[in-house]
Amino acid sequence: MIFQNIWFVAAIWMGLALVASLCSIWSGISVALIEILIGVLAGNFLHLQANNEWIGFLAMLGSGVLTFLAGAEIDPRSLKANLRASAFIGFVSFAAPFLLIWLFAQFVLGWPLHQAQIAGIALSTTSVAVVYAVMIEGGYSDTAMGKMILAACFITDFGTVLALGGLFANFNIWLVVFVVIMCVVLWFMPAWTKSIIDRLGATRVSEPEVKFIFFVLFFLGGLATTAKSEAVLPAYLVGLVVAGVFLRDKTLVHRMRSIAFAMFTPFYFIRAGLYVSLPALWPAFAVVAGLLLLKMLTKIVGVWPLARMHFMGRREAAYTTLLMATGLTFGTISALFGFQNHIIDQRQYTILVTVVILSAFVPTLVAQKFFQPTKTTMHAWGRLYRRRLGTLSVEDREDADANTR
Repeated sequence: MIFQNIWFVAAIWMGLALVASLCSIWSGISVALIEILIGVLAGNFLHLQANNEWIGFLAMLGSGVLTFLAGAEIDPRSLKANLRASAFIGFVSFAAPFLLIWLFAQFVLGWPLHQAQIAGIALSTTSVAVVYAVMIEGGYSDTAMGKMILAACFITDFGTVLALGGLFANFNIWLVVFVVIMCVVLWFMPAWTKSIIDRLGATRVSEPEVKFIFFVLFFLGGLATTAKSEAVLPAYLVGLVVAGVFLRDKTLVHRMRSIAFAMFTPFYFIRAGLYVSLPALWPAFAVVAGLLLLKMLTKIVGVWPLARMHFMGRREAAYTTLLMATGLTFGTISALFGFQNHIIDQRQYTILVTVVILSAFVPTLVAQKFFQPTKTTMHAWGRLYRRRLGTLSVEDREDADANTR
């Protein structure tokens, strides 16, 4: 009776989201992680299900809007200043786990070639959604180090998308149409957004600029799924190209962030936790633990030395490494792609999704509890990095202007 009434179902989900918010405030742990944990508990002990189509849509929308906002938080001038660190860390963060987990799954677990490749792709990811949520809650997204980590996350996940597309994409006319239209939209998007804000203002109750952003995200998401790609990829790219416009109009960012975190992201994170089946987990516990450990080790071996090479202290390097070891959005997308296209079976899908979700929870929890730098330290790293490389960023100009006044 209750689960057949859409209002009761919505009330249950928002009640769980409210509990997650209260637990997050009490514990000091990111609300995204608490929502995932509540999803695991609700799915296994309360038998909560996400078989309603509207829940799936809200969850998908949550991942897309979060990914868009993560891109929009990256100041283009700071990205250019920190490009070397982001590029090196992001590339190695993808390549090391992709290759080693692929080989481990194929030659140690005995999985066939394409199944092993799906495992490598799914576990090479970094979760932009989780990292962005952590940065926003702590107020770290405005720091140079926070922006560098978000940019490195993008490069890692872009490598994942390229690997998935290159190895398994269905090359057809829709893919060409999607790429062409997306390039055109990305080229004109900053001018369109700025024009709407300048002409209509950012204070109207009807929120035309927010509706315009959602229209573009929905349209490109539809093209992406038609072309057998993923809607979160154009969402991130759109956020990235309009970041300069958003830098001058923070009001729009704050509105969309409030909408996303209040309504959409709880469905996304709680639904992610529902994928973890504890009864199915125990028989494959050794495989899950082995893959999780391998992902963590490859991220540590790949990212830690690069973080230290780019002038991070031990605490900051450990924090960066652990956040780069997270996984959720593209990891579950890759595993679901393999399952829906009959590349992997139900058992392998359960294993991969469980490892992906654990990788969203475990390293983020450790990073927050034991290695969280202060905002002052994260700003200081940016100044040190730019001074050593002789680059100049927006923060340096602002500091110089402040000193001359």
